[in-house]
Amino acid sequence: MDKDTLISSFGKWVAPINSEIIQDWQQFGTLDRYTKKLSTMVFLLLFVEAQLQKRKGLRSIMREIQSNEEFQQAIGIDSISAAQLSRKNNKLDPVVLQDILCGLISQLHRHELPATSRVGPVKVIDSTTISLCLNKYKWATFRSTKAGVKLHLRVTFSEPGIVYPDKAVMTTANCQDHTQMDMLIDEADATYLMDRGYLDLRKYDDYCVRGIPFVSRLKNRVTVEEVESFLLPIDSEIARDVKVILGTDKKRMKHPLRMIETTDSKGNLVRIITNRFDLTAEELGDLYRSRWQIETFFRWVKQNLKMTCFYGTSENAVMNQIWVCMIAYCLLLLMKLEIAKEKSLTELSDRLKTLLWKSWHKLETAMNHKPSRTSNGRQKVRSVEVTM
Repeated sequence: MDKDTLISSFGKWVAPINSEIIQDWQQFGTLDRYTKKLSTMVFLLLFVEAQLQKRKGLRSIMREIQSNEEFQQAIGIDSISAAQLSRKNNKLDPVVLQDILCGLISQLHRHELPATSRVGPVKVIDSTTISLCLNKYKWATFRSTKAGVKLHLRVTFSEPGIVYPDKAVMTTANCQDHTQMDMLIDEADATYLMDRGYLDLRKYDDYCVRGIPFVSRLKNRVTVEEVESFLLPIDSEIARDVKVILGTDKKRMKHPLRMIETTDSKGNLVRIITNRFDLTAEELGDLYRSRWQIETFFRWVKQNLKMTCFYGTSENAVMNQIWVCMIAYCLLLLMKLEIAKEKSLTELSDRLKTLLWKSWHKLETAMNHKPSRTSNGRQKVRSVEVTM
């Protein structure tokens, strides 16, 4: 028997988790001190499985362990109580899970293909708000009748279907998007795509000085002074392409930017600004449209990894579960890159749920199976009129 028949799909899926990160925390801190059964690694394995399988609560996790011998062997325990899971979730420092997530992101960076287009590497920043019950999550109050947290995220993508979190910040929902720009935009190694929520003329000037390329959407209220107009192809879908100076008086920018005007799918005017003058107007329009990749990512994680329903009500519990969701996503993407790059992440997720405790070889075979039938289906028979 080879190694593929000995390791389960679950074991292969969670294998990229760097246990040395947890060991470092244990050695230099109080992590898992006096812990007899529910260590941080066991907790993480329990919760990534729960996110994948969309388990309804801690009791559901508890019952799964009690009834699943393969799961018991994988994590090294045969039972756990819901109360123990709750205490661990509330006590565990979210920074530990953040470090584990960073380790997985580093692995994804190594898989990333070099950019072949003139655009180069692209990163998208945006945020998503996760609504919470005000009565249960009073620490996350941001309106008189609402509570919630906001995930500020930077994602990297180099090709269709390969999108992954690159950097993340968690805040309460009342935090404005532009306040996190310094955390999310920190290197000149890629072009950053942003929406209108990240409008900051002072920072745009700073990006021009530091050589950080960006593409953003402009709010209608911003004052625009046109400096120069660029010619467009006759058949271009871009309405205007001009060099501009943004702002007035003390808020006036020192560096010129480029502004293109186009329309969205509903015919509404869209003004896009950038400090990239080396691309064509059409390339900039297509580049900004790819900002939708991060919206697709948010929707996928919320729908497929249960990121909007939490097992605890404390701030630590909520943050831990969000980081676990990000970890589960990165693990799925690493597996996809290894065995089925041409398949969708949804297909891999569905297959993994079904074959989680089967051998890794069976999952790999299922993902790469090609149908033996080549029929084009039932063909319509043409009637032939015969004349005598």
